[in-house]
Amino acid sequence: MALSELNRSVRLFFTQIQRYLCDAACQPQPSPNENEAVNPTFENRNPRNLEFMALAVKDRGWKTTWPHREFYHRLVFSRTQHYVTAQVFSSSSPVPVLTCSTKEWALKKELTSTRAVAACQAVGDVLAQRCQQAGITRMVYKAIPWTFRSDAVQAFRAAMKDGGITLSEPRRKYIGT
Repeated sequence: MALSELNRSVRLFFTQIQRYLCDAACQPQPSPNENEAVNPTFENRNPRNLEFMALAVKDRGWKTTWPHREFYHRLVFSRTQHYVTAQVFSSSSPVPVLTCSTKEWALKKELTSTRAVAACQAVGDVLAQRCQQAGITRMVYKAIPWTFRSDAVQAFRAAMKDGGITLSEPRRKYIGT
């Protein structure tokens, strides 16, 4: 009885090996020409494609509103008594798309002060990296005129520019009608 069970388990083992070898050998290999073929009915579903080409509609809003609403992405930088915060807003949403603050533990533990010029520069570096990862490379940033000349704001702007972010957007192109 033990010999028949052993014989049966050996037969099962060999059939599993044969199936594995057949599956590996029977799979068709793709030719290099198939991988390079492009579908003739390509449809770009990227919602930001028109934004990159400066053809997407910008909401103009009222002329008397401040800050102006004619943007794809807007950068808001604020300093409070204890913290520094930077947020990127989309024109279609009141909720920020990206944020960075010295309230975050990863930034807070590396800084001696959460409000100093070095903190503003660190927030600019981290936010620029997050923007690059999200694919946002251009945004509008208009500082309040009386705060623009401070060293902290200048350090933040320099860090954003060094991170590869352009702090202006292209003018919208109008297609002739």
